[in-house]
Amino acid sequence: MFLELGDPIYAARTLEPIVEDEPESRSLLELLGLSYFHSAQLNKAERTFRRIIELDPVDNWAHIALARTLERQNRHDEASTYRRMHAVMSGGSLD
Repeated sequence: MFLELGDPIYAARTLEPIVEDEPESRSLLELLGLSYFHSAQLNKAERTFRRIIELDPVDNWAHIALARTLERQNRHDEASTYRRMHAVMSGGSLD
């Protein structure tokens, strides 16, 4: 809710203890990762998206989210790996 209202920092603070209680909930991890991403907490976003990929290596959304996070950190070479994975899983789209 707070993410949708434009307060990703508060959303992340609210979600962190919930994710601690449910560390394998992909939907909660997605919300937390997006909250970090939109509040420019990019290292935390990266860790969160990598965790989703650990839980589900074929999670197409997590691959593109991680790619975009790495790109925002100017780590384009590393991001290209995840963009390619996303493209393969989505039928060719790099976005």
